[in-house]
Amino acid sequence: MDKIKLERIKLGSQGLEVSRLGLGCMGMSEFYGQSDDAENMRVFQAALDGGVTFFDTADMYGPFVNEELVGKALRPVRDQVVIATKFGNRRGPNGERLGISGRPEYVRQACDDSLRRLGVDHIDLYYQHRVDPGTPIEETVGAMKELVQAGKVRYLGLSEASPETIRRAHAVHPISALQTEYSLWSRDPEAEILPTLRELGIGFVPYSPLGRGFLTGQIKSVNDLAPDDFRRHNPRFQGENFDKNMRMVDAVNELATQKGCTPSQLALAWLLAQGTRLDGHGIAPIPGTKRVKYLQDNLGAVDVTLHPAELERLDSIFPVGAATGERYPDMSSINR
Repeated sequence: MDKIKLERIKLGSQGLEVSRLGLGCMGMSEFYGQSDDAENMRVFQAALDGGVTFFDTADMYGPFVNEELVGKALRPVRDQVVIATKFGNRRGPNGERLGISGRPEYVRQACDDSLRRLGVDHIDLYYQHRVDPGTPIEETVGAMKELVQAGKVRYLGLSEASPETIRRAHAVHPISALQTEYSLWSRDPEAEILPTLRELGIGFVPYSPLGRGFLTGQIKSVNDLAPDDFRRHNPRFQGENFDKNMRMVDAVNELATQKGCTPSQLALAWLLAQGTRLDGHGIAPIPGTKRVKYLQDNLGAVDVTLHPAELERLDSIFPVGAATGERYPDMSSINR
C-alpha cells in the first residue's frame, strides 16, 4: 500500500474535502452476510494507511452498531477523517423497519443518538437517508440547519433525492453532497441528477459503485452469496436478470484483462472519470468491503487511466438502462 496515497478533493462548494475514494462501512455490520470484527479493524487501518479519509455509515446499519464500530475504529484519528452518517430510515432494536421520518423532532433526536454512538462531538457530513413524503423537505432541512448552527454537524447531504427535492432543500441550507447509487450498471443519475448537482455546486457520492459486488467478477451465481445476504432478494440478482447482467460483466472482465487491471479497478476508474460531469464539484465513490485484499484492490483504481476510446467502449457496453431488473425490490422511496 505504500505506493498508493489518495489525493483529497473538494466535495461541493462549502469547503468539505475528502479522499478521492471513501469507504462504505455498511457491510461490516449487516446485509452482506457475516463479518469478522478483527478483520474489520484491519480494513479500517489499511484504508487509513492508503490515504482514505472519508468513511460512510448510518444509524440504520446493524441497526445502530455500525456507527459504534466506525466510532471505535476512527477515534484515534478523529481529527484527520471525515465521518458521514445518515438518519431517516427508522428501525427498532430488533431490526424491525419503522418507516421513514424527516420530522424535525426526529432529526434532532437521531443526531444526538448518532453523536453518542460514534463518540464524537460533531458529525462531518449528515445525510437524510431517504426523503420523507409526509414531511416537507423544508422542515427537515430546517432542522438539519439548526444542527449546523449548534455545531453538531458541519455539512449537510441528501440521499436518493429527486432534482426538485434537491433544489428545495438547497434553498433552505446549502447541500454539500448527494449520495445515490451510481455505477456502470446504474447510470440513471446522468439524465437529471448530475446536471442539477453541477448547477448548484453540490458534490456527488456514489454508493454501490461496484454494482453491489456484481461488477467485481467475483459473483458467478446467487449461490455464491451467504444465505442471509440481502442481494438474494435483489431483482438484478435473480433468474434471467442475473444471466443477462452477467453477460455485460463478462465484457468488463475482458476489457480489464486487456487493460492489466481488475474488473473492480476498471469500474471504479470509469466512475472517477465521470467527475468531469460535475465541473469540479467532486465525485467520491464509497466502495464497501470487509476484506483487506478487496480494499487494497479498490484503492488501486486511482492508478488506472481510461482513454477516450476505452470510456466509449464501456459506454457502449453499459448504456443507460442496460442492467436488467430494478435496483431494489421496492423502489417507492427512491428519487423522491
